[in-house]
Amino acid sequence: MHDSVLIESQYLPPIEFFCLIKQYESLHLEVHENFQKQTYRNRCYILGANNVQCLTIPVVKANSKQSIGDLKIDYSRPWHKEHWRSIKSAYGKSPFFEFFEPHFENPYLNPPEKLLDFNGQLLTICLKLLGLKSRIIPTSEYLKSPKKGILDARSLINPKVDFKKRSIYMPEKYLQVFGKDFVPNLSVIDLLMNEGPNSLNLVTKSIRTE
Repeated sequence: MHDSVLIESQYLPPIEFFCLIKQYESLHLEVHENFQKQTYRNRCYILGANNVQCLTIPVVKANSKQSIGDLKIDYSRPWHKEHWRSIKSAYGKSPFFEFFEPHFENPYLNPPEKLLDFNGQLLTICLKLLGLKSRIIPTSEYLKSPKKGILDARSLINPKVDFKKRSIYMPEKYLQVFGKDFVPNLSVIDLLMNEGPNSLNLVTKSIRTE
């Protein structure tokens, strides 16, 4: 039986991420691993007028041997302004955008130098808006296997693998701004903007129990 879960830092994580961490008392955040490309570490998915949109944070000289803690964001183009514009375009007409806009706008207008710091800021905001009181514990070193009582979920939630192949998330549908068919497991910002105070309830209902 595990009391805690160990997982990597993700950019505006998918709903599945929160279904997982809600089941544990504390969240051990891996801050000493090497960066992995094409993962949720620097990308998220939102639903816009033209279907699902992938937002990717550009990073400086990223490779598999670079520590996530040292990884700097590439500001050679104004990606942060582009992402915020995409979020506003996708959710500007959603029921709770005007309530949550102030929380997200500042990090995008004044983003930090490093990816880990930016992801951390957004995770703290999302947990607060969800009302999810997970205790975040940054790792002190990289361990191939975590200590007893900690579930190792690093790289478990991966955009390359369909969530249906994991036993974490069973989508509870909610009304989305765009599209006729419900799109599951988008970034939690999609859930927050559309469901507001009911978001945590939907996260709970989406936890796969079988």
